[in-house]
Amino acid sequence: MKYLAVDFGSTYTKVTAINADAAEVVGTASAFTTIATDVMDGFTAALDALHTRLGGEFAYDTLLCCSSAGGGLKMVALGLVPELTAKAAKMAASSAGAKVVKTYAYEISQEEQDEIYTINPDVVLLCGGTDGGNKDVIIKNAGLLCEIKRDFSLIAAGNKAASRELEAILRASGKDYVITKNVMPVFGQLDIEPARKSIRDVFIRKIIEAKGLSGVQRMTDYEIIPTPLAVLKGCELLSLGTKHTPGMGEFFAVDVGGATTDVYSMAKGEPTFSNALVKGLPEPYSKRTVEGDLGMRYSLGALVDELGAEAVAAATGVAEDDVCAWVAACTKSPDTVAPENSVERRLDETLARFAVALAAEGHCGVVERVYTPVGEMFTLNGKDLSDIPFIIGIGGVLINSKRPASILRGAVFSTKKMNLMLPKAPRFLLDTKYIFSSMGLLSMVDPELALKIMKQAIQSIPEDEHGVEE
Repeated sequence: MKYLAVDFGSTYTKVTAINADAAEVVGTASAFTTIATDVMDGFTAALDALHTRLGGEFAYDTLLCCSSAGGGLKMVALGLVPELTAKAAKMAASSAGAKVVKTYAYEISQEEQDEIYTINPDVVLLCGGTDGGNKDVIIKNAGLLCEIKRDFSLIAAGNKAASRELEAILRASGKDYVITKNVMPVFGQLDIEPARKSIRDVFIRKIIEAKGLSGVQRMTDYEIIPTPLAVLKGCELLSLGTKHTPGMGEFFAVDVGGATTDVYSMAKGEPTFSNALVKGLPEPYSKRTVEGDLGMRYSLGALVDELGAEAVAAATGVAEDDVCAWVAACTKSPDTVAPENSVERRLDETLARFAVALAAEGHCGVVERVYTPVGEMFTLNGKDLSDIPFIIGIGGVLINSKRPASILRGAVFSTKKMNLMLPKAPRFLLDTKYIFSSMGLLSMVDPELALKIMKQAIQSIPEDEHGVEE
């Protein structure tokens, strides 16, 4: 049995050839994703590059595909309260492989309606209220969303008591919609799987056609899924293992892409220190967050804008004009694979480290000091990842870097930000062939084979590159 796994990425279309009998990846190749014309052009170019590399045609039996082409599945999420249903909506969307551009709480304003119009999302996830609780806000928001003249799909996953009114409003609007179970039926308890399934169904039913992937879908018996969902499945497999083979346990993974930086934690995230009170919603063992403006090619300008070109110049020792020139070059030609000289290399690695640091900070738990009648205590909002033993690097900028550990150190605990519960003494590993997405796809067909290949492919970064950021 031979498999071909294809990842239609925002920047590159990557193909992975797998020989099941030998339990190995026999070759990988990539080509620029041709979303502006026909994604099949990029697929054909990547396949030709694979055949050239292998010295002959790879006759595969089964095609498996995922996609984040055109920016992936772009979503906004709405909830009733920022720290509860709005956060639950974002967790459901992120775990489904969506790129959550913005989260809103309470009744949306005219300005927020206009902002959603400008974002032009593929999908809107509408939540709000526990079952039997407040239903006025979700009903009002449904009407306001239907006024927005954009062709997005709408998934309602809020108070079940509002279902009848929501059905009437959404049907009358003519928008594509789904009503599913509440993401938070009881205060503080999550049920995000129905919403996650609905998001995936919308991706399959509508987004594939919008991104020009309907022709690819006809070539395979398996559903095309969002790339981040494939990576998440790969992470879950590597961490938890199968019924017969154990995984590697808890770890933290960072996928630095051309348009986004995605962070995955496979961990319980329970407090590792005394006098701790857990605050907010319960965190899932398998968690993904995405920073949509922290990419290394398409989104590089937004990253530098956030950091400041002057600060980047100071951190790298590179002239500010050269910083701006590199950003312009990457934005104009996102198919730029690797820096051509030492200055560009220093810029690329430093910016990648900044992207990793910002994305990791947004993912981990935060500790705050509080005073109670029984004395000083601490609250933990989110996951405590300080004892995580491994950080795994994913993505082209890490694979092509000569110093990947220096980039991954952006995700390590720092005494400068002691309230962020990031890994304190991790070992660095690297997905050298970018196989997380392909193994996530393969796990849906043959999880034992996928786990075996992953364990062989994830490599340790040499000891002399390790260290903890002070």
